[in-house]
Amino acid sequence: MGRQEPLVLTAGAVAAAMDATLLTGHPEERIDGFSIDSRTLSPGDLFFAIRGQRLDGHAFVAEAWHKGACGVVVSDATAAMAGPSGPIVMFVRDTIAALQALGRHIRRASGARVVAITGSAGKTTTKELTAAVLARRYRVLRSTGNLNNHIGLPLSLLELRRVPEIAVVELGMSAPGEIRALVRIAEPDVRVWTNVAEVHSAFFPSLEAIADAKAELLDGATADVTVVANAADPRVMARVQGTAARVITFGVDVAADVSASDVHDLGLQGSRATVETAIGRGEIHTALLGRGNLANALAAIAVGLRFRVPLSDAMAAIAAVGAAPHRGEVLRLRAGVTVVDDSYNSNPTALERALEPIRQDVHSGGKIAVVGEMLELGDRAVSLHESCGQAAARAGLRALITVGGEPARKLGEAAVAAGMAQAAVTHCLSSDDAAELAARVVRPGELVLVKGSRGIRTDRVVARLKAEFG
Repeated sequence: MGRQEPLVLTAGAVAAAMDATLLTGHPEERIDGFSIDSRTLSPGDLFFAIRGQRLDGHAFVAEAWHKGACGVVVSDATAAMAGPSGPIVMFVRDTIAALQALGRHIRRASGARVVAITGSAGKTTTKELTAAVLARRYRVLRSTGNLNNHIGLPLSLLELRRVPEIAVVELGMSAPGEIRALVRIAEPDVRVWTNVAEVHSAFFPSLEAIADAKAELLDGATADVTVVANAADPRVMARVQGTAARVITFGVDVAADVSASDVHDLGLQGSRATVETAIGRGEIHTALLGRGNLANALAAIAVGLRFRVPLSDAMAAIAAVGAAPHRGEVLRLRAGVTVVDDSYNSNPTALERALEPIRQDVHSGGKIAVVGEMLELGDRAVSLHESCGQAAARAGLRALITVGGEPARKLGEAAVAAGMAQAAVTHCLSSDDAAELAARVVRPGELVLVKGSRGIRTDRVVARLKAEFG
C-alpha cells in the first residue's frame, strides 16, 4: 500500500501539476517543502502567496526571499520579480486553486489511501482515534491542528510526499458546496460521517440543510469507496441509503456493524462498554469523556476493520488515546481542584455532551461550569442556549458562570428557570471577567468545566485557574 520511497518533486513537475508558468528557475530544481506563512517558512520551502480576507501573501514575498525560500507561487508577477535572480518564480491565476491542484496531484502520486472525516461534532477526536488505530499496522499521516478547509486540506495532502500508507484528514465546512470541493481535492477512499448537529446555523435555514451539506461527503462515491456512518443519527442514515459505496455503520446502544452495549459511564474516567463487530467482540475502555466520544471510538474501530486491523489492536489503541489540549482535557490542580478544559470550541450538542459526564461524576466537592456563548447559531441562538441552560440545571452545579452576549445570558436565565438558584448563576461579558470571578469562587476540591467557542476565549479562564491552583 502506497509508495516505498519519498516523492521527488521538481520545479517543472510542480508547475505542471498546477498549470503554472515557470517564469524563472530551472525545471529540474528540487523542491522539498511548502509554506503559506512567511513567519514559519523554512529555508528551501516554496512559498505560496495566498490572498485571504485580511492579508495578501504577495505583501510577504520579500520576507519569504529573505528567509531562504527556494521560490514563490504568485498571481501577481511584479511582487516576485523584485527578488534575487535565479530562484523559482511560478505564475498562476489563483494561488489557492494552484495549492489545491498540487495537493490533489501529490495525493494521487503517493499511492496512499485517504480517510476523510466530517461531522458537526467530534471530527478532530475521531481523526486522532482513527489515526491511532491505523498506526498499529500502517504508516499514518494525520492532519495537524484544524487544517480542514480549502487551504488546510491541500497543505495536509502535500505531506503525502513523505510516503505514509494512509492519511487521515478532516473535512470542515460553514457553507454549502465546501465539503464537495474538499472531496474533489482529497478523493477519499474511506469517508466517515460522525453526526449532524446545530453548528454554523447562521448559514443554514435548518438542520436538514446542514445534513444536506454534510452529505456532499458522498459525492462521487463508487463501490470502491467505504462510507462509515453513525447508525444512531437518522439524518446521516437517511442520506447514506442511496450511495453506491459500501456502508459500515457504528453506534452506541443501536443495531450497527460496530456497536457498543452494556455501557458504563465512568464520569471523569471516561467509559467502558462491550463492542460487537462482524469479526468478534471485546471490552473497550476510553479515557475520553462522554458517550459522544465512545461513538467516535466506534467510528475509529470501524475504519480499522476496513483496513484489517485486528480488533484487539484497535481496542488497545483506543485505550491509549487521551484528550487533546483544550478538548475535554482533565487537569488535576492543587487543592484538589479538577478542571475539565473543553475550551477549544463549542456548539449545543457538544456542550450538552460535556455536561453529561459532569452530571455523572460523583465528586466530593462542588461542581462549577463556566460556559461561553456559542457562535454562528443565527436566529436559533437564544432557543439553543436556553436548551443548554436546562441541561446545565440538571448537572448538579453549585455555580454557573456564563460568558458573552445575550444568548449566554439567556442560557443562565434558563438554568434558573429550570431549578438553579438565582444566586448560583452569574453572567460575565468577557472571559477575562469570568476568569477573575472563577478564581475567586472556586473552592478547594471542586470540579470545574470550562466550555466555549473559540471567539469567546474561555481558554483564558483555564489559564487563570491554572495560575491560581496550578
